[in-house]
Amino acid sequence: MFDLDLYGLGLAYALALGMLAWLIHIARGDAGIADSFWSLYFLAMASIYALSTAVAGDRAVLVLFLVALWAMRLSAYVTQRNWGGPEDRRYAAMRAEHDPGFWWKSIYLVFGLQPVLAWIISLPLLTIMLGSSPLGWLDYFALGLWLLGLFFETVGDQQLAEFKSRPGNTDQVMDRGLWRYTRHPNYFGEACIWWAFYLFAVAAGGWWTIVSPLLSTWLLLRLSGVALLERTIVERRPGYRDYIARTNAFLPGPPRATRRLEA
Repeated sequence: MFDLDLYGLGLAYALALGMLAWLIHIARGDAGIADSFWSLYFLAMASIYALSTAVAGDRAVLVLFLVALWAMRLSAYVTQRNWGGPEDRRYAAMRAEHDPGFWWKSIYLVFGLQPVLAWIISLPLLTIMLGSSPLGWLDYFALGLWLLGLFFETVGDQQLAEFKSRPGNTDQVMDRGLWRYTRHPNYFGEACIWWAFYLFAVAAGGWWTIVSPLLSTWLLLRLSGVALLERTIVERRPGYRDYIARTNAFLPGPPRATRRLEA
């Protein structure tokens, strides 16, 4: 099912929330606030989609709860992680590249672009909220995948935060816990969550919304996630080359025998 007017309303709310984030960025001089708002775009749009339907089915209620749980946890974690610290190096580099005038250029570079991307990715949520078919086996499989994703994302974030909090680990490589099996357990968990939302949408008749998990996974792997994070990390953490040699980048797997990569 699809409702163009309702989908457009979701974009309007996401953009309004993006402009609020932009104003906070201006007041604080820190564009990293964008990361705190990313998951909230989905919560706002899912809520609008759900509230605009005549009757919310069991699937819609369940998924709205899952979106709220995921969005609030992620936003709270990112906000706590970044609060009081320097601007994230990604945004600091963007600021240096686009100054003077980054304060207004950030509208389309960050705070307008992100809501639009979130709007596209939210397509399965729209289909789910409009659907009314009963829950079936695919929904329960999707719920299992979602729980797996939340586990990897939450535990991975917690393990990394604890590692960074210990003195002497500034230049060290985190290769324990879930990080022993994948270099990015939090990103893997995020991908699982969005593929789970897609499966919920398939159960509601929205198989065509596959653009959502594909775009989300591409962003995690190629744009704002793995590729961007690892672009300079080898220079900052000497042991990361060995870590790359023995550990999968994304999909969890057993560590390989240690070997050094040639420079």
